[in-house]
Amino acid sequence: MREVQASRITSAVKELCMRANYILPEDMKAAIAAYRNKEVSESGKSIFTQIVENMEIAERDHVPICQDTGVAVFFVELGQDVHVVGGGYEDAFNEGVRQGYREGYLRKSMVTDPVLDRKNTQDNTPAEIYTRVVPGDKIKITFVPKGGGSENMSEIRMMKPADGMAGVKDFVVERVRKSGGNPCNPIVVGVGIGGTFEMCAMLAKKAILRPVDVRHPDPRYKAVEQELLTRINKLGLGPMGMGGRVTAMAVNIEIHPCHIASMPVAVNIQCHANRRAKAEI
Repeated sequence: MREVQASRITSAVKELCMRANYILPEDMKAAIAAYRNKEVSESGKSIFTQIVENMEIAERDHVPICQDTGVAVFFVELGQDVHVVGGGYEDAFNEGVRQGYREGYLRKSMVTDPVLDRKNTQDNTPAEIYTRVVPGDKIKITFVPKGGGSENMSEIRMMKPADGMAGVKDFVVERVRKSGGNPCNPIVVGVGIGGTFEMCAMLAKKAILRPVDVRHPDPRYKAVEQELLTRINKLGLGPMGMGGRVTAMAVNIEIHPCHIASMPVAVNIQCHANRRAKAEI
């Protein structure tokens, strides 16, 4: 059994919060550069130029890429041979968020009560922590600061198996169409298919973690990802919804077995600042 001090988790989380909000992953930098060259509308070209300039300033000066520094969402693979000592497991994550958002000058966006008492918690906690226990003695952490503008455009639908893949495709495209420019296009579209109601939503959120240059390993779903991206970009919404060829830069699908009577489908949209960062302890 390997012992890991809770303080090590806190330190790693603190660093992730700042790094993810300052520096985009390499796959996103490459995608933005590539799609910038594909855009033909004048407004779209101008928006891409501003996106690139903003991205470079954020990385150079260590300032947030976007003022909405999001809900602190963590996907964690916790080795079954790890014993966290010196503090609580989730407490360690929340303390890291608290320190990272304070010292990184990141906006605090969490409220205590969703309806009746919407008071800011002042430190961007609590974090959302999704933990999967896996073999080994490591802790692998993926952090996603999820902004409200894109999150608000997400949706889940309990579809019928008879709706088939045609129904899934139409739902995804319609969800993007209804979103317009609200999620700060060009977007990354995460699609979850299968599982239960809550599992499906989780799959869609997990889908946006996959690098945009990596396609689904099943060639059938790979083809669907590519078809959906083509259909979405034919909508003509364009960067920031101002018109153009590039509405999305990737569609990522994740699947899970489900009940014989069910076919849940979820869409989780991510803005062009597809921020994420990883650490291993």
